[in-house]
Amino acid sequence: MHIEFRHLRTIKAIHEAGGLARAADKLNITQSALSHQVKGLEDQAGVELFVRRSKPLKLSAAGMKLLALADDILPRVAAMEEDFAGLVAGKSGRLHIAIECHACFEWLFPVLEEFRKAWPDVDVDIRPGLAFGALPALQREEVDLVVSSDPEDIEGIEFIPLFDYSPVFVASSKNPLADKAFVEAEDFRDQTLITYPVDRARLDIFSQLLAPAKVEPKALRQVELTAVILLLVASNRGVAVLPDWVVREVKYHSDYVTRPLTATGVTRRLYAAVRREDATRPYMAHVLRLARTEPVKLQRA
Repeated sequence: MHIEFRHLRTIKAIHEAGGLARAADKLNITQSALSHQVKGLEDQAGVELFVRRSKPLKLSAAGMKLLALADDILPRVAAMEEDFAGLVAGKSGRLHIAIECHACFEWLFPVLEEFRKAWPDVDVDIRPGLAFGALPALQREEVDLVVSSDPEDIEGIEFIPLFDYSPVFVASSKNPLADKAFVEAEDFRDQTLITYPVDRARLDIFSQLLAPAKVEPKALRQVELTAVILLLVASNRGVAVLPDWVVREVKYHSDYVTRPLTATGVTRRLYAAVRREDATRPYMAHVLRLARTEPVKLQRA
C-alpha cells in the first residue's frame, strides 16, 4: 500500500465526523473528492474500511487499524511541523557547548540558567572538550559553541570576544611566597604546581609565564576539581594559578593569599567560537550576550 498523510487525515476526519459530508467540510474538500479518495484507498488495501450501512458511518476492523496508525503518526507529524516552525522563527534549536577550560564551569552554569529561562525550547548540552578536538567538532557540527582562550584562523568559524580575565597565583598564607607582592617564573622552581588535567599548552601558567621563561616547577600535580585544588593549596600542599573569577572568594580568606603574575599582571581574553552562519541566530546572540555580562559580575563580586 501507498499511504499518504492525507489518507490518515481522511480516516481520522471521517471517524470523528461520523459521515462523509461533515468530514469533507472539515477537510475543506468536496464530498465527491473525499469518496473518490476513500475508494482508492480501499482498492489499495483490498478490504473495506467502513461499514457502509451504519449511521453514523463507522470504521471496519481494517479501518480501525488504519485509525490507530493515524493516531500514532499524525501527532508526531504535527510536533515535527511545530519544531520546524520554531526553527524558522528562531525560537528553538540546538546549543551544544564544548569547553576548553575546567574553570569556565564556574561562570557558564549561571549563564545557562538565565538562558534556559528565556529559551526553553533550545536543546542545551555541555561537552567539556577535553577528550576530543573541540574546534574540529565545531566544524563537523557536532557542537555549536566552543569556549576558548586561543583564537585561530579557521574558515567558516568566528571567534567572538567574551571578556578579559587575569590568571591569579594562589598559595597558602603559610607559603614563603606569601610575602611577595607578585610572583615571577623563577618563583615556581621550588613549588609543587597544582593544575587541571589538561595539556600544558592550554594552561595559562605555562603558555604565558613558565614556557617563555623555560622554567619547570619542582613538581606537577593534576587535579580535576577546583574545590580540591583550593583544599590542597590551603593545606600548603602546592600552589595554583586560577582565573580571577574562581578566586573571588578565597582572596578574602585567611588561609590563602592571591598575587598577580609578574609586576604588571597577565591579562587573557576568552572567546566563543561559533560557525559564522549561526552567529546571528537569536538564541545564539542571546547566550553570547549573557556570556559577556554574567562572568563580569562574578569578577566584581
